[in-house]
Amino acid sequence: MPTAFNTRDLYVDLTRRIGIPLHLKCEGFNFAGSIKLKPAIAMVQAAERAGRLKPGGLLIESSSGNLGLALSIIAADRGYQFLCVTDDRCNPATVAAMRAYGTSVEIITDPDPEGGYLAARLRRVDELLAENPGSLWLDQYRNYENWLSHYRSTASEIAEAYPNLRYLFVGAGTTGTVSGCARYMLDHYPSVQVIGVDSSGSVNFGTPSAPRQIPGLGSGIPPHHLDLSDLADTVLVDEIDTIRMCRRLARTGLLFGGSTGTVVAGAERWLAGRSDVVAGEAVTLAPDLGERYLGSIYDDAWVTARFPELACELQDLQAAQ
Repeated sequence: MPTAFNTRDLYVDLTRRIGIPLHLKCEGFNFAGSIKLKPAIAMVQAAERAGRLKPGGLLIESSSGNLGLALSIIAADRGYQFLCVTDDRCNPATVAAMRAYGTSVEIITDPDPEGGYLAARLRRVDELLAENPGSLWLDQYRNYENWLSHYRSTASEIAEAYPNLRYLFVGAGTTGTVSGCARYMLDHYPSVQVIGVDSSGSVNFGTPSAPRQIPGLGSGIPPHHLDLSDLADTVLVDEIDTIRMCRRLARTGLLFGGSTGTVVAGAERWLAGRSDVVAGEAVTLAPDLGERYLGSIYDDAWVTARFPELACELQDLQAAQ
């Protein structure tokens, strides 16, 4: 089985690039191209140890993209069948990659009126489990191996690399990463403040649900993993600001995905006015790289069709070039 490529020492200092006293842990340099390889491996190995996953068995999972791709690689390596339920916000490049590994991909096109795309995907998962007796749903939304994988690795790697850490900003999707990091810091480094960052329109922090266009962070259903009392603070970021930050980072040579743009934008806002923060005291995560988003976040036509208020900014940028 592939194991995570060693990303523990891959950090970028954003101070010089965009003027934010923030270091970025780059998690996209592994077989799956994202941080989701960690929980994917942990959940599959736990299922194998428990005897719930047999040779040639069928895995079923709901994913907005990155976990689905990570499980596709593991399933191909271990000889499992894999059926991924995603939705039409998933990057086409990610869907194509999953299918290249032999994964069957179902794409949900109609969100649930109450729980959005996630609720619709989970309803389809239930149907597939009934249609395929003996199949296994890993359930990243409730599987404790999701957050434990980050407790054991991601958080400890950051703490080891940054002995003077004061603030850790973590994005919230399934909330496995932010929960694992927060619990690790509370147990081992209680002086470190973990700040959760999410997309506006997500219900993870108790705010009302609203449509979202960018896959990765956010949820239409309250999270199982997250205990808000574990966090020092929370920040919500509009998707327009996510796109602005992604493109701002790209102009400095850093091509990252939407989750990175969201968490960096949130960290910038939260750190504004805190002039006492110096290098090595604030860290965040880049869950994946940006190539899979070339047809969305970095495509002017895609952006202006969904966020027409950005059209003038894009025109001004093109004119300046």
